[in-house]
Amino acid sequence: MIHGLNQQWAVEEIEVDPPKAAEVLVKWSVAGMCHSDEHLVTGDLVPPEEVWPLMGIDDFFPIIGGHEGAGEVVEVGPGVTTLKVGDHVAASFIPACGRCRYCSSGRQNLCNSGAGTFLPGMITDGTSRHRRSSNGKDLSLFAKLGTFSEYSCVAETQVILVDNDLPLESVALVSCGVATGWGSAVKRAEVQAGDTVVVVGVGGIGINAVQGAAMAGAKRVIAVDPVEFKREKAMEMGATHTFASMTDALAALGELTWGEMADKVILSPSVLYGDMMAEGTQLAGKGGTIVITAIAPMTQTESSVNLFEIAMWNKEIKGTIFGSLNPRADIPMLLGLYREGQLKLDELITNRYALDDINLGYDAMRNGENLRGVIVHS
Repeated sequence: MIHGLNQQWAVEEIEVDPPKAAEVLVKWSVAGMCHSDEHLVTGDLVPPEEVWPLMGIDDFFPIIGGHEGAGEVVEVGPGVTTLKVGDHVAASFIPACGRCRYCSSGRQNLCNSGAGTFLPGMITDGTSRHRRSSNGKDLSLFAKLGTFSEYSCVAETQVILVDNDLPLESVALVSCGVATGWGSAVKRAEVQAGDTVVVVGVGGIGINAVQGAAMAGAKRVIAVDPVEFKREKAMEMGATHTFASMTDALAALGELTWGEMADKVILSPSVLYGDMMAEGTQLAGKGGTIVITAIAPMTQTESSVNLFEIAMWNKEIKGTIFGSLNPRADIPMLLGLYREGQLKLDELITNRYALDDINLGYDAMRNGENLRGVIVHS
C-alpha cells in the first residue's frame, strides 16, 4: 500500500472480510506494475485535498495499489451467478454492470459503476472489506481491485471469467495495459490498412498500440520514445520506424509521407502535459485523428492546441479509457488472439518481482528498464 504522495510502497499485513452480496474473494497470482499506480505516488491521480471532505473521507491514504491482475476465485458471496470457486479471472478496472445506459449501448468502458472508483468502500454497498491489521483502519483499493494484495474482495462486475488453461501472467497484462493500448489503435483511432500511425511513448500501453496498429494493417507504424530499449522492443512488436522525440519524428515524417503526415497519432507517454499537445497534433495530417491515451495530472486544465489547425485541417482529438473496449467481450477476444499466436503477450514481460521487491520494480519502470514488470505472488 501507499501512505502518501512521493512515498515508497509499503508491504503490510491486512485483514480481508468474506464477500457479501454480489462480491467475490480473489487470490491474485499476478499483478501488473502499471504506470497508473505510479500516478498515485506522484499525485497525478489523487484528487485535490480540498475535495476529500466532499468524497466523505478525511484522508485519501493509505490505499492498496494494483489494478492489473489475474487470479482465482476462492469464495463467492450471496447472489453471485457468473463465477464459482476455482474460476480463473482477469481484473477489470472498469466494472461492467450490464444495465446502465453505457453498458447497454456497447460502451462498457464508461460504465456508471466506475464513477465511484475514488470513493471509499465497495462498489456494492459503500462499506469496506479491507483493513490494516495494525490498527483496524479501513483501507481503500485502487480502482476497487487492489491486486498488489495477495487477496482482495471485489465486486462480481469487476472480474472477467477466463479459460483456466491460460497462463495467468498473460491474463494479467490483458486486464489493463494490453487492452488499453491495442484498443487505442484498433478501436478508438480506427486504424485502417495502409494508414501511417505515430505512437508517442512505447511503455506498457504504447507498445500495445504499436501491436494493434500493425495488426490492423498500418503501412507505417512510427514509435517515439526517448529510451532506446523501448524503441528496439517497438520494432519487435511491429514498428517500422522509431524516433527519440516528437521533434525528430516531425522532421522526418514529412519526407516519409510526401508531406501528408500521419493519419493517426496515439499519445501514450508516461505523463501527458498540456504543452506536449502542440507537437502531438502537428504530427497528424489533414483529416487526422489524435487519440489521448496517457494520463495527465488531474488538476491540469490548459493545453497547447492550435485550434485554427484543428478546424482548417479537419483534425479530431479523442480521449479514451480502456482503449474504448468492452471488458466482458474484449478481454476474452484478446486472449483468443494470444492463444492463436496473433497477439504477443509473453514478450511484454521484462522482469518478475516478489511483492517485497515492488519498489525495485517501480524504480526499473522509472528508469525505462521495463516494458512491463509483474508481481508474482507466492
